[in-house]
Amino acid sequence: MREPRIGVAVVTMGNRPAEVDALLESVAKQDLAPARIVIVGNGCRLPDFGARLSLPGEVTTIDVEENLGCPGGRNVALARLREFGDVDVVVELDDDGLLVDADVLRRVAELFAADPRLGIVGFRIADENGETQQRHVPRVGSADPMHGGYVTGFLGGGHAFRMAMLAEIGDWPAEFFFAHEETDLAWRAADGGWRILYAPELLLQHPKTSPARHAIYYRVNARNRVWLVRRRLPLALIPVHLGVWTLLTLLRVRSAAGLRAWFGGFLEGVREPAGERRPMRWRTVWQLSRLGRPPVI
Repeated sequence: MREPRIGVAVVTMGNRPAEVDALLESVAKQDLAPARIVIVGNGCRLPDFGARLSLPGEVTTIDVEENLGCPGGRNVALARLREFGDVDVVVELDDDGLLVDADVLRRVAELFAADPRLGIVGFRIADENGETQQRHVPRVGSADPMHGGYVTGFLGGGHAFRMAMLAEIGDWPAEFFFAHEETDLAWRAADGGWRILYAPELLLQHPKTSPARHAIYYRVNARNRVWLVRRRLPLALIPVHLGVWTLLTLLRVRSAAGLRAWFGGFLEGVREPAGERRPMRWRTVWQLSRLGRPPVI
């Protein structure tokens, strides 16, 4: 297959200007230049990066009046790339990430060129000391972050999508705003027969963080989990999945305020419309289980 044309998408709220500049400079140092770079200002106005930095390819900035959340902002970038029509694979990067190696985009292009059913490639995320948090390893348990291969999910901070896959399965679930949007997209990809590859040689350097740093974390995390299973799981698996995660939450969350917010979000997820219900096939459940993560864990 011919080498796919690469686009890069970054979403920022405008509160990390130095980090965004460093990220874009790391993109400019890649030995395969992207065809396009799209930067979305999520509820903010962006500077003219093309004038400030020496960037390869066409650079497009888009200012969005309100914060659409991470998935909503990424959908804006995807829509613009789709309008251009000259990108085959989009690499989406967190605005505080950094491409340490200069061959990341070239390796991405090679992976997609070698496998026409490869839909998603997940990067390895590590902090400045080279440590990868366990929650960033797309495998169950204390998995080795250097163990690559086919998996059931991907890391939101750094990944690549085949545009043809998105045209078939749809974009990010914008209504999620934050939390579990990666799982929703990954399950749709797997159900559509697309493969998801974790490639630890593709490194995105990213500061060590906790998802609970967001004030809305517990509520939105619970709400979106209920929405996720209502949308994507066969009916028989919904109570199993929610039962497992309710138990895990009770064991893990030590804060009474956090538990109240979590159960409030759980009820919100039950009461509010979850969006289109398109449950995965039982064949997909079996495939995910064979890859080590049945969709109840």
